[in-house]
Amino acid sequence: MSSSDAINRIALITSGGDAPGMNAAIRAVVLTAEHYGIEVIGFRHGYEGLLTNDFVKLGREQVEHILQYSGTIIKSARSERFKTDDGAREAAENLDAHQIDGFIVIGGDGSFRGANHLAKFWQGPIIGVPGTIDNDLYGTDNTIGYDTAVETAMDALDKIRDTAEAMDRVFIVEVMGRNAGYIGISSAMACGSERMILPELQKDKPLTVDALVKHIEAVHRVRGDSSYVMVLCENQWPGGAVHLAEQLEDRLNFPCRPCLLGHVQRGGRPTAMDRILATRLGVHAVELIRRGETGVMAGVERNELTQTPLQDTWMERKKLSQELIDIQTKLFNPVKKERHKATQK
Repeated sequence: MSSSDAINRIALITSGGDAPGMNAAIRAVVLTAEHYGIEVIGFRHGYEGLLTNDFVKLGREQVEHILQYSGTIIKSARSERFKTDDGAREAAENLDAHQIDGFIVIGGDGSFRGANHLAKFWQGPIIGVPGTIDNDLYGTDNTIGYDTAVETAMDALDKIRDTAEAMDRVFIVEVMGRNAGYIGISSAMACGSERMILPELQKDKPLTVDALVKHIEAVHRVRGDSSYVMVLCENQWPGGAVHLAEQLEDRLNFPCRPCLLGHVQRGGRPTAMDRILATRLGVHAVELIRRGETGVMAGVERNELTQTPLQDTWMERKKLSQELIDIQTKLFNPVKKERHKATQK
């Protein structure tokens, strides 16, 4: 009997922070499994649902028209109890009690660490599907939810630019991304922001208040009264956007306003790109289980389906594109423009 013939029932969870497109991935898993005659059981509230045995059978009727909705129909959560050996052992026993032959988790690196922990006590195939707006997982070019989060941030930044232009103000817009600058650099480039503060850049050459003041003043000298929009990644400034705005306003002669986008970036209708990515990865996850793969994440690199060991997804560092950093630096540098004018004189 082949490995695919041995797969009769798959368990599915969404774990950690929700991301637009998770429902599309759930739909893809369920419909692909149905194609092969495989049952799918969804455990609600992530790993906590494995412990409380909170489950629902998922079929075509439950998932056929959910891909356009954000969030996750089987809910998500974090579970401290599951992190213990006793918790993971109990979860494994529940999977066996349901005669589960394969396990799929949709989430980020914390969810994949949980899958790795579960593998110590449960021997069935385990596959990860990257669902996080942060796009910080090694082994896939994009994660489910990232494209929608960037669109949401860009839309907010466009609106902020309107009011910044009307009032000649400095706006500091704080975006999510945890320890990665993907949402920051993409939204900054898409909206034409004058400055971005990213974790990848802060490590090598941290920005200071003096440097920011100098840049803002140079912009105003070159353009006259005008707007200035700065994109700040979360956790990259002590006190965040609010404190930075206070520091800058003490040094400048015009208002500085903070704006925290927060969890609005996790909501909203998934973009076409996220729906397509989620569908491809959901199908790929089921196919990996049928092939007997385990302990890997389903991903897409250079538009080709891939699989990466779960541990590599958080242990290897996914590098931010230096090309994007260079482009953003070249497109707006008023200090160099000032020097050029002085040389012409």
